[in-house]
Amino acid sequence: MTDAYTDPGIPDCRGAGRYLWWLVTSQRRRIAAGALLGSAWMVCLTLPPWLLSRAIDDGLESGRWSALAGWVAALLGVGVLNAWLAIMRHRTMTRVRLDAVFRSVRVVVAQATRLGGALPGRVTAGEVVTIGFGDVAVIANTLTITGPGVGAVLAYVVVAVLLLTVSPLLAVVVLLGVPLLALAVGPLLGRLQGVEATYRERQGGLAARFEDMVKGLRVLNGIGGKDVYAERYRRGSRELRAEGYRVGTVTSWIHALGVGLPTLFLGAVTWLAARMAAQGTISVGELVAVYGYAAVLVVPVSSFIEGGYDLSRGLVAARRVVRFLSLEPDSVGGEATSAGPGVPSTLRDPESGVEAEPGRLTALVSARPSESAAVVDRLGRFAASAVTWGATRLDDVDLTQVRRRILVADNEADLFAGPLREVVGGASDRDEEAIGSAVRAAVAQDIVRGLPDGLDSLVEAQGRNLSGGQRQRVRLARALLADPEVLLAVEPTSAVDAHTEAAVATRLRAARSGRTTVVTSTSPLLLDRADTVYYLVDGSVAAVGGHRELLETERGYRLLVSRGADDDEGGDGVGEGPVPPLREAVR
Repeated sequence: MTDAYTDPGIPDCRGAGRYLWWLVTSQRRRIAAGALLGSAWMVCLTLPPWLLSRAIDDGLESGRWSALAGWVAALLGVGVLNAWLAIMRHRTMTRVRLDAVFRSVRVVVAQATRLGGALPGRVTAGEVVTIGFGDVAVIANTLTITGPGVGAVLAYVVVAVLLLTVSPLLAVVVLLGVPLLALAVGPLLGRLQGVEATYRERQGGLAARFEDMVKGLRVLNGIGGKDVYAERYRRGSRELRAEGYRVGTVTSWIHALGVGLPTLFLGAVTWLAARMAAQGTISVGELVAVYGYAAVLVVPVSSFIEGGYDLSRGLVAARRVVRFLSLEPDSVGGEATSAGPGVPSTLRDPESGVEAEPGRLTALVSARPSESAAVVDRLGRFAASAVTWGATRLDDVDLTQVRRRILVADNEADLFAGPLREVVGGASDRDEEAIGSAVRAAVAQDIVRGLPDGLDSLVEAQGRNLSGGQRQRVRLARALLADPEVLLAVEPTSAVDAHTEAAVATRLRAARSGRTTVVTSTSPLLLDRADTVYYLVDGSVAAVGGHRELLETERGYRLLVSRGADDDEGGDGVGEGPVPPLREAVR
């Protein structure tokens, strides 16, 4: 299990069956041990009826008490051996299942990490949760058939051979009857795959809808849409419940037939053996043995049916996992032919006309925030474009280098659960001084002071225990601590008040001195600190210059940024310093 957790290996994603086979071959020794123990346990189940028949015929009927005692002792020994085999089989198969769980979870998490920013656009969070918990558990349970499943085949063969020594007629009945029992459940297994697949799809969709409702609950309350979405969720729940009933109907029939058919088969074989004993064809001991053999056959027959049931569900679950593992991240460009410029260079976006010069703070202003965000996506290589970095096309640069040197910081970036220190620090271990500097630059000291344990305080997933403005400043602190060569920040101060915004503007410029920084904003407090401001209209540069220059020359720019200047409060600021007069802010 440790190996599966640290190094799961490379999954075979060519099909659901191949993925299950990869899980089997990834733990060959354990699977072999489980099959051996399961086979030994199943075969040993067939010995008590034979020993009991010997005790009756050789000891009880003939009055040879010493022989009776010997056979009873052998019966007791086999019982103890069977108990030990059952315990070891169960322990081994539990490890097999856990290995499959850890291995599958590991590859799913690795794939989610590999997809990165492309993940939300490819698959919903609800489906990822359904795969990571529901489907992985079903797949792990499927591997149980490698133990008792193999043993069931051997037990079936052994019982047939033993019955041949008693009566060829009984052996033929068993040899033909058991496969017919398994085939009788076949159509239901096919039906199960269909309804199970539909149920899983609906389950993932409903989980995604629930997540969307939780994320947007405040907004829904504000616009009065909570009841509408709640009704949609209730309707989806009812549909999922109805689909669950269909799955349950098929499952109940499979389980019922898995228990009922072997019992009926046992009754038929016992009746036939009793008739033969009454006619003197077989002895009383052999009658008892036949009954025991038929009773033992209930176990392998049930294993056949349950194995088919588990395999059907496992293929459905594996199909979803394979589909997820087959997704490819957005390469956004051709094959990498360059490691990027050796020195800080200008990022140019021909589509909009924006140029981010090295070592300067550049601001993008647009009446439609989506237009300036689209420019950032192109500059950060999250969208296909003809952007150049120095003399090299950005899509020709190795993507790993792009992600390491160019950081896009937006307000939708995830905040994972954990201590605030780790949330800000990210994957790298940073010292106290570096974290403190980033926190101060993002004007987030009040967040640290307000939490019970400071930087060691736990932050909930997505920062649910923080306000909108606090989450925004934590994201900014994380981006500043990463200290990328190029920082592209989307609306970094949209959720804070004017006091905090003024402090962030000043400290952001100081923290990024000598580094390339691009921000999108309509805040005059932030724009006044920029070296270059690009005014975008319909996604293209309409004017470029300093903030005060554009205020004097561009009426549209002046009207746009003035709307955001009469907001003295909002968000959750720290109240640092006086608010600049409106006249000074927009100059």
